Amino acid sequence: MDFRLKVFYTVALRLNFTKAATELYITQPAVSKHIQELEETYKTKLFERNGSKIALTPAGKMLQKYTKSIFDIYREIDFEMSSFNAERQGLLRLGASTTISQYIISPVLASFHQKQKDIKVNLLNGNTEQIETALINKEIEIGIVEGQSKNQSIKYIPFLKDELVLVCNSNNPLAKQNEISVNDLKSMKFITRERGSGTLEVIEFALKKAGLKFSDLQIEMQLGSTESIKSYLLNSDCFAFMSIHAVSKELKNKELIVLDVENLSVERYFYIATLKGKSDSLSELFIQNLAFHYNLKL
Repeated sequence: MDFRLKVFYTVALRLNFTKAATELYITQPAVSKHIQELEETYKTKLFERNGSKIALTPAGKMLQKYTKSIFDIYREIDFEMSSFNAERQGLLRLGASTTISQYIISPVLASFHQKQKDIKVNLLNGNTEQIETALINKEIEIGIVEGQSKNQSIKYIPFLKDELVLVCNSNNPLAKQNEISVNDLKSMKFITRERGSGTLEVIEFALKKAGLKFSDLQIEMQLGSTESIKSYLLNSDCFAFMSIHAVSKELKNKELIVLDVENLSVERYFYIATLKGKSDSLSELFIQNLAFHYNLKL
């Protein structure tokens, strides 16, 4: 029954029998057989089939909810029971917004793995909004994000200070200036992240404090990743506000340069995000490791 539920849950997530079969290392007919047996057990259809597409029925959505709860409990049982042995085991599902997953979290994950070799970590990458949604939907246990939303169900813990700096190609004509004014920003062309990005929200807030609307800027293009923005900057005369952590290599190699903006400081914290009132030992263990890595008192 447990395996049938696992098959059902995988199909419910993927909404594709072929992808579920590949993920579970079984044949597609075997997947269909398990789903059929579940439908016979509960005497109701779990999926609506429309040609090659499938969707959950109301009964299927109900079963998905309870199946997820069952597997969450199993995950916690595995970890708690392994704590009685020398080696701890379990699965930790993390989510990190783009800048953090690319430039911040890797050393922490490496350190954690060295100490807890039998704990598997799945890392979901997305913008801040996507990570918070995954946390609310209980698809992950911990989110590490670039800003705070107003969602009252999420608890935020600051763990690392960051600065967003204005950067451009080192060959840009403005690169020779020591400092520019906030008003100069209106005549410059910018590359920005997409809506839902924590970085973009922080920039908008800082500009507003300096008396400038985000709509006053000339946005040449919105791109979905930090790496694509850097690549664009290296091949254009555009500008972008970027995390100092994200451009350290390019600054060191003198490919990009920082422009100081008079009376404009764009600072923020990276946050550990968890659901309020929801905690488990495995998540706490990882957060403790994160705190140790950055010498934090949480």
